[in-house]
Amino acid sequence: MAEITAGMVKSLRESTGVGMMDCKAALAATNGDMEAATDWLRAKGLAKAAKKSTRVAAEGLVGIAVNGTTGAAVEVNSETDFVARNEKFQAMVAGIAKLALNAGGDSEKLKTARFPGSQHAVAEYVAEMVATIGENMGVRRTASLQVKDGVVGSYVHNQAAPGLGKIGVLVALESTGNKEELSALGRLLSMHVAATNPVAMDLAGVPPETLAREKAILEEKNAGKPANVLEKIIASGLKTYAKENCLLEQAYVHDGTKSVTQILGEVGNKAGAPIKLLGYVRMQLGEGIEKTVDDFAAEVAKAAGQA
Repeated sequence: MAEITAGMVKSLRESTGVGMMDCKAALAATNGDMEAATDWLRAKGLAKAAKKSTRVAAEGLVGIAVNGTTGAAVEVNSETDFVARNEKFQAMVAGIAKLALNAGGDSEKLKTARFPGSQHAVAEYVAEMVATIGENMGVRRTASLQVKDGVVGSYVHNQAAPGLGKIGVLVALESTGNKEELSALGRLLSMHVAATNPVAMDLAGVPPETLAREKAILEEKNAGKPANVLEKIIASGLKTYAKENCLLEQAYVHDGTKSVTQILGEVGNKAGAPIKLLGYVRMQLGEGIEKTVDDFAAEVAKAAGQA
């Protein structure tokens, strides 16, 4: 029997888009013959995934999982919203979200974790689903939050199934206070984050290029004013920016008369201990993916031989 090297497995994976374990099995079954191994994968229906891998997958679901003081979010994409309503796809995303609790926000670690009830890693399991369902799919990203003492609150917007939807949010609240009070705040604060989409926790967390752009706009608007006056205007403008875009400074959506920081203080008093907001995750389906807009009428005309 021919020796199956790592290079052979890698080469077959690159040419077919199929997972490493399946490529190794194909090579073993065909005595290392690359062409025969490709045919073996095609016969198994696995190589179909490779043909679909270049198609844009901007739909799908965001999955949220919380276990004790740890929470995780994942985005798993598909080509159409129709597939996102498929029960098998939903079960897969839910399973991946649970695995993400141990991945610590590392996408590669998540993709190599073994999918529950399967002998395959997540990446290979997804490839099998591509072949079965017939659409390109992929685990795009993951993130997680953890607290030593407190709660990780969560919220899913446009929920398709428990823990699955179009927007998933996690918030990490560190406190020794009453857990019921913390949990209630965690959900409400998660809803706030879903609605307002803050840029950062506070002004210090805003990306430098974003701050530079805001300052440039203020300088242009107030060109010609004395330097000392301009300095005050910029400081005031950034304070306004923080109130609109930074989570701790934003007006709380459930009570617009108070900031999120004030709400943390009030609930901390009720809970019996101070509450610190350690971080948040807001994951929206398809964020940053360039979607192709199809001209349906043109496609129909072309199919009818009119274009």
